[in-house]
Amino acid sequence: MLRTKAGDQAAFKELVEKHKLSLLNLCLRFTGNKPDAEDLSQDVFIRIFQAASRYEAKAAFTTWMYRIAVNVCLNYQRKKKLLTFFSIDSNNDSEENHQKKIPDIISSERPDTEFEKMERAQFIQEAIQSLPENQRTVVILYRYQNLSYQEIADALETSISAVESRLFRAKINLKKKLSPLQKEKLIN
Repeated sequence: MLRTKAGDQAAFKELVEKHKLSLLNLCLRFTGNKPDAEDLSQDVFIRIFQAASRYEAKAAFTTWMYRIAVNVCLNYQRKKKLLTFFSIDSNNDSEENHQKKIPDIISSERPDTEFEKMERAQFIQEAIQSLPENQRTVVILYRYQNLSYQEIADALETSISAVESRLFRAKINLKKKLSPLQKEKLIN
């Protein structure tokens, strides 16, 4: 990033190549769909490029990148909630969304098992998305981005104990939300 700050555009291209997948995965966890995640990750890289002259190497570049990405993703979610609230035609259960999932089920050897996995994954994703913002963010960074408590604390500009506390509360909330899934598993 220091080379990018000095005006080396090839260095920025290297940064993008090195971090685009992890950034896309992070954005995907917040958005739930690839097109929006791609847009957001591109927006993050644009913001990083625009802020390159102000970059200070106090922490790892990835910490700074994740801080920007989390802010962009949270802003996206806030806007989306407002749009959904004011939109009459905000049906995420559209035929188009279902069409994308059908080929995976059909190509599976056991469609019922594949469908159950998809349902379970969707249920878990919805449970995570329903967590309070500060808990959801910590879960995504810890579970899906594999960041350490220290890296999360740095990215969110908070203490390690705050990260631990948020993760603890998130686990309690997720256990409550996912208890129907556990009961279903015991029955089957």
